[in-house]
Amino acid sequence: QVQLVESGGGLAQPGGSLKLSCVASGISFSRYSMGWYRQAPGKERELVAAITQGGSTNYAESVKGRFTVSRDNAKNTVYLQMNSLKLEDTAVYYCRATYWNGSPYYWGQGTQVTVSS
Repeated sequence: QVQLVESGGGLAQPGGSLKLSCVASGISFSRYSMGWYRQAPGKERELVAAITQGGSTNYAESVKGRFTVSRDNAKNTVYLQMNSLKLEDTAVYYCRATYWNGSPYYWGQGTQVTVSS
């Protein structure tokens, strides 16, 4: 059974930091590209950051320079370090695993990030 479990969300102040984790099971983790997506109320889900099998990363323009995605294949875990948080970062953050050829893909259940003063 495939399972992606996010953790690390919560409440942060503007300018603060959070680190999200996503632990995968039931897949050959190293064969998957991993991504973080977010969805705010009333808005479309958007890609925040992704990391490929080879460690190449890409980021949404809105988070460049503030967020860092990384992976630890030995722990089947992908991370999202979130610094200099803004009110606009408030959303549910979802982990996604995508097989090397684009299919299949899997979603985690999401973790809430709230940035508020």
